[in-house]
Amino acid sequence: MFWIKQYLKMLLQNVLLPAVYFCFRHRPVRKGSVLFADGHHREMPFSMKRMYQAVEAQKDMYHTELFIEDFNQMSFVKTVGFLLRFMRSYATAEYVFICDYFLPAAACRKRRETTLVQLWHSCGLMKKIAFDAGQDIPKNYRGNMFGNYTWLTMSAPVCVPVHARALRMEQERIRATGICRTDYYFDPQWNQGCRERFFQEHPGARGKKIVLWAPTFRGNAAMPRLEGLSAVRRAAEKLGDSWYFLLKAHPHIDGREQVSNTQIPTEELLCVSDLLITDYSSVLFDYLIYEKPVLLFAPDLREYERERGFYIDYRSMPFPIVEKGEELPEAIPASIESAQERSGEIHEFRMKYTGACDGRAAERIMELAGMQGPDRHERRPR
Repeated sequence: MFWIKQYLKMLLQNVLLPAVYFCFRHRPVRKGSVLFADGHHREMPFSMKRMYQAVEAQKDMYHTELFIEDFNQMSFVKTVGFLLRFMRSYATAEYVFICDYFLPAAACRKRRETTLVQLWHSCGLMKKIAFDAGQDIPKNYRGNMFGNYTWLTMSAPVCVPVHARALRMEQERIRATGICRTDYYFDPQWNQGCRERFFQEHPGARGKKIVLWAPTFRGNAAMPRLEGLSAVRRAAEKLGDSWYFLLKAHPHIDGREQVSNTQIPTEELLCVSDLLITDYSSVLFDYLIYEKPVLLFAPDLREYERERGFYIDYRSMPFPIVEKGEELPEAIPASIESAQERSGEIHEFRMKYTGACDGRAAERIMELAGMQGPDRHERRPR
């Protein structure tokens, strides 16, 4: 049954979707049409919301179409219907925005008149990805997953050459515009709204030090696993009532067993937290924009280095590292104190990896895509 499904997916990706695209691509491009597409969420992912709002703010120039679904929660028949609708619109769209791997957009060579922008879903550089990792790209995949991107947006210039190699893209198509979702972190009203919502749902956190544990998952999406949960729970018990612990597991984990103790999205917890505990998750770089204390808890660091690997020297980052769970109760308060002493290093680290994020990323991305001003149809790279 597994191989039958794989064969059907390959047939769909390599035959049916290109056929639908070529049936409609002879039609004129629909000027002002903008597609937002994602196959990993049932609702619009946070990584594209800010861009969507920026486009919607210019309704007199653009009209949007949403293709947002979680393929893992759809039947094969419904998935096929969704993909056929997308390819029909994709064939005549002027702009397309995605923020993660989205194979339908790579099913065939797109027409030059369509601008495809990959907003990306993480800041900075951490664990190896795509072709560098050997785990992200299916072994049976045939095609150029990233070849249709007109632009790929990054959080800082240092990220550009690394992603060019990992995704096998030309550097000229990768720009350090900033990641558009980080615009929210610079918005005082948005931050205030997050605080108000948090304390409404967690009134017991008032007057306490708030610790957010937000690790990534191990393995793959089909069989994810979590490391360090019992150690974090023991640390919370030992530190007592003056501390308030938020456990926020990756959605792949919560989809199998409920670990998280809050329904508030991770991005809305960053501004209220006094300390972030993470491991290899890129949430580190989002949180760094607030320049608040971080503690790295990596109980399987040596194994992870050997099996996955990093783009940066993990042990050289300006944050304390804990590999043994029994050390957490002492390391947590100590990490908050040490952050003040290393504030200069933390700021320098933040600017190196998220320096292009300044609250105006969405504006720059629209300009890059040619979506503003009278010369919005400027020449684009092939």
